[in-house]
Amino acid sequence: MGKYLILDIGAGTIDILYYDTNSNIHYKAVAKSPVLSLAEQASRLSGDLLITGVEMGGGTLSGVLRERVQKSKVTMSVSSAATIHHNMKKVRSWGIEVIEDEAAEGLRHDNRYNALTLGDLELERLEHAIEGLGIPFTFDVVGICAQDHGIPPDGISHLDYRHQIFKAGLDDAPYPHTLLFGDNEVPETFNRLRSIAESAKSLPADEIYVMDSGMAAILGASMDPRARGKKKIMVLDVATSHTVGAALEDGQIAGFFEYHTHDITLDRLEVLLIDLADGKLSHERILEEGGHGAYVRKAIRFEAAEIIVATGPKRRLVANSKLPIMLGAPLGDNMMTGTVGVLEAIRRRKGLQAFSYL
Repeated sequence: MGKYLILDIGAGTIDILYYDTNSNIHYKAVAKSPVLSLAEQASRLSGDLLITGVEMGGGTLSGVLRERVQKSKVTMSVSSAATIHHNMKKVRSWGIEVIEDEAAEGLRHDNRYNALTLGDLELERLEHAIEGLGIPFTFDVVGICAQDHGIPPDGISHLDYRHQIFKAGLDDAPYPHTLLFGDNEVPETFNRLRSIAESAKSLPADEIYVMDSGMAAILGASMDPRARGKKKIMVLDVATSHTVGAALEDGQIAGFFEYHTHDITLDRLEVLLIDLADGKLSHERILEEGGHGAYVRKAIRFEAAEIIVATGPKRRLVANSKLPIMLGAPLGDNMMTGTVGVLEAIRRRKGLQAFSYL
């Protein structure tokens, strides 16, 4: 038991949850995501740029740097360049100079460059946000989720590789919380999560855990009070960058799918939910249609689903759905879906008494 700081680092926002398990008091906040914050910083800096740090979510920042190289020199360390792409040849093909980390650090005081340090944890900004909530900046446990596709071997797409990673884990233990990792347990392929876990060691906390945000969203949505206690449920998280839908039976993942949110429509989403529950989706089919993939372990039958819970900052997509979709709010807040998922995964791992999430 103790004081928990839980972070969900997304493309649009960083969602912050503080939960005291001794008193059941919690505080929460939603702030601009690190990738948007750093993209804005990069846009404000003039002249040639020197980028150091570690891999983080790319998105908007990647676009800013690829545009910037058209008019100024952009030099990145190998570790930070993984934010743009894991293949350094491809990064260099866009006109970005990539140099070894040590060489990049040696240029940080070179007045020819304006320097920017990448990372999903802006520690000073985070500390100000927490203290602004009136909370001491010290914790027993820190849990963080973010999306990580892994580093695929040559010849395998990152979408196929992500599918293989999840399939291997869920075939063995089909619960989303089994994909939670302690800071020293993160598989080497999850470079972004490893970078986050390493950065989080600077936080004043006794324990650190990280988790993929897709799995966290599935678990968090299932903690909505109206879904608790039901045997067969479906959850949908329509986030800024990615949309994930899942079917669960007795808390086990029966299957799920992923799409880029900007590539999905309501009509397509409704078909996906029905086919997912009926066990009709295939990973290959979803890829062919432009999605990120699918995993189906068993069918729960759509007619047997007791509830469909939708969460996420862009869930207005389903506002006019023909399906009986309910808008979820674990801990009374749609934006806390990922943080609740991480908190619940830690609770299960530690064998703590159940939380209410009302």
